[in-house]
Amino acid sequence: MSEHQNIEYKQSWRDEYLKWICGFANAQGGKIYIGVNDNGIATGIDDPKKLMDDIPNKAVNHLGLVIDVNLLKDKGKEYIEIVVPPSPMPISYHGAYHFRSGSTKQELKVQHFTSSC
Repeated sequence: MSEHQNIEYKQSWRDEYLKWICGFANAQGGKIYIGVNDNGIATGIDDPKKLMDDIPNKAVNHLGLVIDVNLLKDKGKEYIEIVVPPSPMPISYHGAYHFRSGSTKQELKVQHFTSSC
């Protein structure tokens, strides 16, 4: 399965991916898979236990969002599924609003975002 409106693949975790979580929350929700390549094949991750603690804590601390973080396994490779529900209220990450559109993340200007809600 390829990336689309509700699916994003990342080979490893970076804190900047909180922007993607923000974007999904401001759109229709979605899933981010960490330890999966662009073709949807599990490549595995280092220290999944630490990420299972870090990612939900960062989502709450930086975005005010409670998300589901699941550890999955495929052919001996562990990877993480982050399930982001749509938010009824606009969510910002460090003062910027992000939105998932197609398979891209867009940064919205506040005046456009607030006037369309």
